[in-house]
Amino acid sequence: MSADSPVGPPGEPPPTDPFALVRTRGYVGLLVIAAALGVPISAAAYGFLALVGELQTWTYTDLPKALGFRETPPWWPLPLLAVAGLLVGATIRYLPGTGGHKPAEGLSTAGAPKPLELPGIFVAAAATLALGAVLGPEAPLIALGSGTAVWLVRLVKPDLPEQVGSVVGAAGSFAAVSTLLGSPLTGAFLLMEASGIGGPMLGIVLVPGLLAAGVGSLVFVGLDSWTGLGTYSLALPAVPHADTPDVTEFGWALVIGLAAALVGTGIRRLALLAQPRVERHRVTATVLMGLVVAGLAIAFAEGTGKAATEVLYSGQSALGPLLANSASYSVGTLTLLIVCKGLAYCASLSAFRGGPIFPAMFLGATGGIALSHLPGLELTPAFAMGIGAMSVTMLGLPLTSVLLATLLLGSQGLTVMPLVIVTVVVAYVVSKRLSPPPTGRAQAPAPVGPATR
Repeated sequence: MSADSPVGPPGEPPPTDPFALVRTRGYVGLLVIAAALGVPISAAAYGFLALVGELQTWTYTDLPKALGFRETPPWWPLPLLAVAGLLVGATIRYLPGTGGHKPAEGLSTAGAPKPLELPGIFVAAAATLALGAVLGPEAPLIALGSGTAVWLVRLVKPDLPEQVGSVVGAAGSFAAVSTLLGSPLTGAFLLMEASGIGGPMLGIVLVPGLLAAGVGSLVFVGLDSWTGLGTYSLALPAVPHADTPDVTEFGWALVIGLAAALVGTGIRRLALLAQPRVERHRVTATVLMGLVVAGLAIAFAEGTGKAATEVLYSGQSALGPLLANSASYSVGTLTLLIVCKGLAYCASLSAFRGGPIFPAMFLGATGGIALSHLPGLELTPAFAMGIGAMSVTMLGLPLTSVLLATLLLGSQGLTVMPLVIVTVVVAYVVSKRLSPPPTGRAQAPAPVGPATR
């Protein structure tokens, strides 16, 4: 037997080389396809985000003025969310597919949707995001990016193998979600954890997606004399200075992680409890859930004098103003915001279509700011720890949650990262212990022995 012969148990075939695909000519072609897809998919994702932003301004600010109101009436979220519920409910019921994945069940990356399902995903997401439901754009972008990428490639190559189609779909998802997160690396972390990819196949699948996202980012950063469109960035423009962590703040990290796990698990369980009831009466119940979200926004606005939009929408663009103007929020106002936004988030998870990331980040940030009024906890680390803890509770993605919480803070992110990591670990472990296993019974871990090592 030669030194490089594969070694294995007698009678079994030699182990398969997981990197054989990389050495083939077809993998090089796959990288070329991924690079070609990067620009159109990223540009389409940018256009989708820009459209949603314009629709939010038009429906909530411009339309009331066009109808003769001097300013947006306090009751305006009611018709807005009723229309959103009607559009989303009808889309899910009558168009092919289910309008995208169910956000109460987490962030899904399970395969590219069929071409016939793409219009339903687009309409449901646009209505959800533009008209005020409390969900984010990341899940629709992942679905639209992967489905569009596979559709475009199959227009040229109808007999596309299933395995290649999966990698092409992943590349489209990378390019689309990286547009939102402002970084191909952040998109890689998110999809790596959300898909559960691991082992030797990790790099093989991620490299085409990373290439598509990297080439697609030229749409925003520019090329040669072309300046590009500009980027969507998570980084906040002005972050208060964070001192070196002390022992007291590590104690607060434990408290914040535990509190976020309890609150986030409660939101998710309540949404999952409501979801089947909504599905039995899809259109009517979705309209009703839209009115619940509107009522919570109105109640917050009337009770605090703040804008109803702080409860509406995903909270993505509100994180910066929330931190910058944190001194103008009393603990009572912040507590009411958590209650109203949390319940609106729960209602949206059960009925609408979108992603769970940004509302979780906003709730965590609000809770952190509220706790920063207590002794021994500074504003910036409290803000970051709240984001990390609530994100991991709702997503179950610890690496991505740490990354999201620290990227927001720019240069201050490195200072608070140890605290964020501790908070995320606590929230992750507690939330997993509070959540029942998929079978409804605890499963014993597999024994470690010669056959499993």
